[in-house]
Amino acid sequence: MPTTNALLETLAARFAKYPARHVGITWQQVLTRIEGNAAALKTLAGMESTGGEPDVIGEDADGRVIFCDCAPESPSGRRSLCYDRAALDARKENKPVGNAIDVAAQLGVELLDETQYRALQALGPFDLKTSSWLATPAAVRDLGGALFGDRRYDRVFIYHNGVQSYYGVRGFRGLVRV
Repeated sequence: MPTTNALLETLAARFAKYPARHVGITWQQVLTRIEGNAAALKTLAGMESTGGEPDVIGEDADGRVIFCDCAPESPSGRRSLCYDRAALDARKENKPVGNAIDVAAQLGVELLDETQYRALQALGPFDLKTSSWLATPAAVRDLGGALFGDRRYDRVFIYHNGVQSYYGVRGFRGLVRV
């Protein structure tokens, strides 16, 4: 994991490089929210070390800064995962190394839902070659399915798969509010 100074330098450089992702938010506002916040720094370091390239994409109604995985493709260190623990436990053969829900919890992030994923895609083209598991409504999950999204043909697509499936090009994107 990167040192705190290295992480802050990386985040500051990314923040400066992509100003359209966080119009109206200054780096000083962000720095005030994360400096000295050990939990936030740990989560951001985890997002960075797994290939997420976290960046600020806005603020929530409570004034918290929202960081999201903004890597062009689904984070490389979070791929080949089935959707959740129940799906992983149900697999009898060829089990993946883990599941998206547990890895997200370990990192301290939440999976993007369909609305958040579409909002991210409005900030730029993401998942042109990969796909990302999305937080799935209980009604879909209860039937054995889960949602994922990607961008093809300059359109954002939301699909479904069985929760036990996993692919080398499917990971997940997370977000954290600080």
